[in-house]
Amino acid sequence: MIIRQNVQSMKSPEVEQVVSIQEILEARELVRQVYMDEKVEHYILDIVFATRTPEKYRLDKLKPLIVYGGSPRASISLAVAAKANAFLNKRGYVIPEDVRTISKDVLRHRIGLTYEAEAENVKVEHVIDDVLKAIQVP
Repeated sequence: MIIRQNVQSMKSPEVEQVVSIQEILEARELVRQVYMDEKVEHYILDIVFATRTPEKYRLDKLKPLIVYGGSPRASISLAVAAKANAFLNKRGYVIPEDVRTISKDVLRHRIGLTYEAEAENVKVEHVIDDVLKAIQVP
């Protein structure tokens, strides 16, 4: 009975369009136009590089926990997401808090933990927290 109820074709719910494709494309372009100061760009780079070479950021304890850190695409994604966060907060400029707010969502799947870290029940979110605490906010 459970199988039949869940496998049988069900009528799809009616979906009502709330924005047009054009509006989405325009919003995406507006997000890219949000201003980001060079200091915030360097802040993003420091965060991402700290996941790759933690010892250079006085995060020696993280070195044995990380197999691989964020890539250049992580930097790009962090910058775009920070701009989107600023846009959603009705600002035309990015502040460091925008970066911090979305860091876990962007970096969570871009940092690989070692088997030892997993055995010790270390979560990638804790690694990101440690990185954010160590990097000086501009």
